Amino acid sequence: MLRGLTIRGRCLLAAGLAAALCALVLDERDLLRVAAFVTALPLLAVWLSGRVRLGLSARRELVANRIAVDSETTVRLHLNGRGRVSAGGLHLEDGVPYALGGRPRFLLERPPRDRGTIVEYRVRPALRGIHRIGPLRSRVRDPFGLAEFERELGEHSRLIAVPRVVPLAGTPTGSGIGVGEDGTRSLRAGHSEDDTMVREYRHGDDMRRVHWKATAHRDELMVRLEENPRHGGVTVLLDNRAAAHRGTGAQSSLEWAVSAAASICLHLHARGQRVRLVTADGRPLANGSGRHGGDDGTVVLDALAALQPSPQRDLMCGADPGAGRELIAVLGATTTAGITELTKLRPHGAQSLAVLLNVRGWNDADTDGGFDAGETASRLRASGWAVATVDGPNSALATVWERLCGQDSSARDTAVTT
Repeated sequence: MLRGLTIRGRCLLAAGLAAALCALVLDERDLLRVAAFVTALPLLAVWLSGRVRLGLSARRELVANRIAVDSETTVRLHLNGRGRVSAGGLHLEDGVPYALGGRPRFLLERPPRDRGTIVEYRVRPALRGIHRIGPLRSRVRDPFGLAEFERELGEHSRLIAVPRVVPLAGTPTGSGIGVGEDGTRSLRAGHSEDDTMVREYRHGDDMRRVHWKATAHRDELMVRLEENPRHGGVTVLLDNRAAAHRGTGAQSSLEWAVSAAASICLHLHARGQRVRLVTADGRPLANGSGRHGGDDGTVVLDALAALQPSPQRDLMCGADPGAGRELIAVLGATTTAGITELTKLRPHGAQSLAVLLNVRGWNDADTDGGFDAGETASRLRASGWAVATVDGPNSALATVWERLCGQDSSARDTAVTT
């Protein structure tokens, strides 16, 4: 029972006992009476507070359990009970994580009756993620603040804060991304039914798949990929390596990249494309089928909400992350070895585009670890990639996407040939 004493109550109890001891030593009856009163007061407070029977039940309701970062939603607490409340009132505090704002506190002077009571507050996530709200804690205090008892009410609730999605317009020139018949004509204009995708020979490949014409053209062994990119949809690669990004919290380059990947995926979904989202190690994070498959991008957003930075040091996928499809990569700081590996894995002639983050714009320490965005962009363009660089957190994704869409595919084809 004494565990319910507050610091004030414990101090008062200790003072009363000390006064009683002094009164006995000095044989002061008046001091002994005062000591008895001071000692009895916190004990009486803790006894009365412990006898309070709330009979209180609580239910938490989220108006929306999936919202975008920097959006607001309302949380309602439905309280019911027929118990008694001490003269100090009933203090309620809901467990809200720091990323959603401060913890809301309420004071009920009387218990909820027949129809109960509803209290509500608003939360605004500053960071994407799966946030847990709760539990709701009730605190019963005496009027003097000498005793306090805490109880947990209700269960936890889950709020999913998805990345911010930026509206985009247009598609990359010559990429074959389109809707319906227009998209089909665009694809056929760049590729015939007999087109074959090729990549560099790797140990263990079947020699019967060697493409001799491409081998003679590039002066190194090239093998044939049977999959035609027209049937494979689009792959979006998100570089989620912790080493590839700078900054902290909502203003980090990783959060900018996550928002960009989400926006691109949903933009392509809206145009009826099959979209496959992969991380820095080449593993699929989410698959979608666009409007024809009935997927509205919810799976992609939920997967990105739960995405954590990868401890992987370099961009090493082990295989073509696009699986022969068209690839749009959102890249952070990447080493020469990572870029070389990525470009080698891509089949010859496969459409490859990159949104390259110049992480210097997010770095408060003015150190870049040797990363040079201009040199990296040049290496990618030399391998036939279309590249749009991002200079800092204030760069508008819609503008970056327009620059990427405006790049001429014929220039990229020339770069591949030379």
